Formats: sequence, C-alpha cells, structure tokens
Amino acid sequence: MLRPCLVLACLSLPVAAQEVDCANAMAQIDLNQCAYADWEAADAELNAAYKTAMALLKDWDANLPQEEQGGALALKEAQRAWITFRDRACEAEGYAMKGGSAEPLVVYGCMRLLTQERTDHLTSLVEAYR
Repeated sequence: MLRPCLVLACLSLPVAAQEVDCANAMAQIDLNQCAYADWEAADAELNAAYKTAMALLKDWDANLPQEEQGGALALKEAQRAWITFRDRACEAEGYAMKGGSAEPLVVYGCMRLLTQERTDHLTSLVEAYR
C-alpha cells in the first residue's frame, strides 16, 4: 500500500524520467527528482544491509534450540516497524513545505537520511557479531 506522502511526492516527479544533472540541478522538479534518486540509492544499500543482517540472525537461530529461536522474526518485525516510523516521520517533516513544490525534496531528503542511519545500524550489528 502506498503511503499518502509518497503518492504526493511521486506525482510531482515527471512521468517519463529525464536525465538530470543532479550536481547542477536548479529547477525544483529536478531537485525533487535528484532527492528521489538519492533516496532510492540509499534504499538499495539498506536492502543489502538488511539481507546481510537477516542472514546473520537466521544463522543464530539455526544454532539455538527451537524454543529459543526468533531472532530473524524479531528483525523482520523491527524492520517493518522502522519503515512505518520512517514514512510517518518524513511525512511529518514534509509539512514544513506542505502543498508546495519543495515538499517532495524535504520528504525524500528525510527518507534518505533515516535510511542511511538504519543502514549504518544494521551494518554495525553485523560487524559487531561476525
């Protein structure tokens, strides 16, 4: 299910994605598109970190008695809760520009930052215990 803030933000993106020089973007629509691309890149890194962390937790579970297993499920539930948190927190932050052309820039910037923080957390988890 798409979140309302994401639907709104996506509506402000061009239908046919154009190549934008994000290093020199000045038009709001280009800035919004670049912010979206940055968030997508951060999300791809998060997915890789989550996959690695999940493999670690599944390995832990495999080495525990059945009644003590549950790390992988806990991580899955935590990730789902974190996604809800991220989406709601960034939606709230977007109210700084609510209804304006810069709202997607604020929302995607927030999503990128929180996604990078979550990636760092999952990466640290794996590094601490591997």
